[in-house]
Amino acid sequence: MTLRRIGLATLLWGLMAACTPAPAAYPDQIAAWHAEKDQFMRESPDSPIPADRLTYFSIDPAYRVPAALQPAPPGPAVEMPTSTGQRRKMRRVGTLAFTLKGQPRSLGAFVEADEKDMRRLFVPFGDLTNGLETYQGGRYLDLDRTATGVYDLDFNRAYHPFCLFNPSYDCPYPPAESRLKTPVRAGERLPARPH
Repeated sequence: MTLRRIGLATLLWGLMAACTPAPAAYPDQIAAWHAEKDQFMRESPDSPIPADRLTYFSIDPAYRVPAALQPAPPGPAVEMPTSTGQRRKMRRVGTLAFTLKGQPRSLGAFVEADEKDMRRLFVPFGDLTNGLETYQGGRYLDLDRTATGVYDLDFNRAYHPFCLFNPSYDCPYPPAESRLKTPVRAGERLPARPH
């Protein structure tokens, strides 16, 4: 992915924003998303974790960036190790290229290997907060597919895998290509440790 393509993604992002009616303020959108997720965790019988175990970094618009998807050529399934020692077969859809805090970055985008529904992308990632401020095994983002190949990559929506809270869940770990060499202080975090 070239910097020129990242520039195109930024331009398309700006055009999309200019053509969209003004929604609620960004921090309010993320706060509402957190509240909706927390309510599900608190009230749903399908919840894997109690809502009172969820904590978040402060909402930071700098962690919401446009990303351009470079589709991957057809290839064999990628085997991701999981929290239970299994291996999960995933299909690489492509690579998301973006700029975060002024630095070019990229993450792999995947779907389950046998999944026919390609409407959502699974973006597992690791960063320098893992094991300190966030789960050592990384965090996840889910993205709805777009026709343009430009994505709203919002780390304020990053969440921990359910296996952090319930060891019966089998959670894939991000591959090496999806481990960022920078801290991402956005989205779900571990509760602050007492001093």
